[in-house]
Amino acid sequence: MTTPDHVTLLDLDAIRAKGWAERADVPDAEFDRAEAFYTSMRAHDERLHTVRVQASALIEQWTGHQPRDVGSFGTRLNLETSDLDLGIGYPVERRDELMATLDGRARFLGERHTSFSTTRLVFTFTVDDIEIDLSALTVDDFAVAGRMLDQIDAAMSHDERVCHTWVKHLLRATGRLEDYAAWKLVTYARFCPEFHWVPIPEKTGS
Repeated sequence: MTTPDHVTLLDLDAIRAKGWAERADVPDAEFDRAEAFYTSMRAHDERLHTVRVQASALIEQWTGHQPRDVGSFGTRLNLETSDLDLGIGYPVERRDELMATLDGRARFLGERHTSFSTTRLVFTFTVDDIEIDLSALTVDDFAVAGRMLDQIDAAMSHDERVCHTWVKHLLRATGRLEDYAAWKLVTYARFCPEFHWVPIPEKTGS
């Protein structure tokens, strides 16, 4: 009999409290399931990559700034329902100009805190039925985000990605949506504690 996808031997409360998931946290039999699940998520990569290229080209055409993937697809931690989170560095003093530029092209979701002293503007639009969230960060924050993402890419192991994605899936599948939303941010906190990436409240994507 196949084990239901949401059944687990993991102590999710302990893992949430620890703020990270490692190979040692997952028994061998469950890790096999977790790895199979992670592999199944990678089946969406080609389409998401194609849409990301299209969305990035639009953003660069509209704003004159080349975006970077700052979300779960960029860190290879996405679930199958993933939207795309792209970011640009944009001068704060030109935000009114950006608002005017994107008016009619992307819906403004609001201003969100990025650090304790800075904010970003968040917009959303759709490409090929996939929702694209665009964050306009300060130029300095965008540079910090780039260094953080480079570090995640270099330092986060395959097993850590499998474990992180599995925990995220379990939290969502069991209806622990507040824990799920918080868990999506632990990678940023681990690799760049000063980067205060507040989620978009009305978003539930992966």
